[in-house]
Amino acid sequence: MYTKIIGTGSYLPEQVRTNADLEKMVDTSDEWIVTRTGIRERHIAAPNETVSTMGFEAATRAIEMAGIEKDQIGLIVVATTSATHAFPSAACQIQSMLGIKGCPAFDVAAACAGFTYALSVADQYVKSGAVKYALVVGSDVLAPPAIQQIVGLLLFLAMARALRCWLPLKSRESSPPICMPTVVMVNC
Repeated sequence: MYTKIIGTGSYLPEQVRTNADLEKMVDTSDEWIVTRTGIRERHIAAPNETVSTMGFEAATRAIEMAGIEKDQIGLIVVATTSATHAFPSAACQIQSMLGIKGCPAFDVAAACAGFTYALSVADQYVKSGAVKYALVVGSDVLAPPAIQQIVGLLLFLAMARALRCWLPLKSRESSPPICMPTVVMVNC
């Protein structure tokens, strides 16, 4: 038995800050930043955009792509280190925004490895038969406006990380083969 992705979604904040913008704020250059980081631009979360609101936007797209109903989701795991609240968790906030009731929803805080751990947890829930579909998200707002004044963070962190992968996980009996250029799983 294995798992696979049946839907993905993403969301990026609208505001973009380029290296040219940063040149006006601090003593640096586009060439210096690109040489050391590979970063040319970053998306900036607006004051009303949070880990949860960005997660909700991506989740909605992933669920639509998966072709399942929201109430079929049996687990929600969110990988984040920057949720706005310790509780309710970002996963519980996304669960509420989606209108899903009665399924486990929790955050995994493991920094860069968090999304991999979240996938692993969802994989185990699906493989064990505990759930048929799981929703996994990675979402962070890595540098809120107050922290953006610290030059090192300003240059090297993407201000709002895109939700890399969303996946409702599904059992093999009812899932057609899907080839996707992303990592994720469903019970097959």
